[in-house]
Amino acid sequence: MLVGVSATIFTLQNKCENDIWPGIQPGAGKDNLRNGGFRLGPNEVVTVNAPYGWSGRFWGRVGCSFDQTGKGSCLTGDCGGVLECSGAGGAPAASLAEFTVNSPNDFYDISLVDGFNVPISISPSGGTGMCKSLSCASDLNQNCPSSLQVLYKKRVMECKSACMVFNTPEYCCTGAYAQPSMCKPTNYSNLFKEACPDAYRYAFDDSTSIVTCTGANYLITFC
Repeated sequence: MLVGVSATIFTLQNKCENDIWPGIQPGAGKDNLRNGGFRLGPNEVVTVNAPYGWSGRFWGRVGCSFDQTGKGSCLTGDCGGVLECSGAGGAPAASLAEFTVNSPNDFYDISLVDGFNVPISISPSGGTGMCKSLSCASDLNQNCPSSLQVLYKKRVMECKSACMVFNTPEYCCTGAYAQPSMCKPTNYSNLFKEACPDAYRYAFDDSTSIVTCTGANYLITFC
């Protein structure tokens, strides 16, 4: 298949009670899909076509407000104060749906390595291989340890990872802990795993968190 030919269809669905502003960050040298961001109302569904060999990540921004020029801010997942992220990533903490497609297989995962902001799930269709659905449906903000909470008007908007908060080698898998045999689950990462067993919780989490599929399209659901 030729580069540039639409190979994968991502369908983004908002099942939250409020608006979500999906952010999309492409991998290095990959196409910037839908200019990297848009508004998605409750129960709204939008399809995004990705070219052959695309890679990148999706996340949900919450509590956003933008003016007519597309400038503004989001309470969580903000990508530099603009509606269209245009290649920029979201500010942690944000629940991530990560993909590499047609390489030659598709690889995908849900990552909470930097923390959690909104429930997210991935459901493949039409592919071959393992092709299983992944879900982080629990609202981790409701049971987030106080030391990891990010508050707005006394409401927990994000649950950051221990690495983001404490920035120590044992939580970030750096320095002497920069190898799987040394960097192990912690009480904090175990809370994430209990709530969302399908998700990556730290840098060297179980490799079964990555799913391999071939030739599928993907439904990404928020809440």
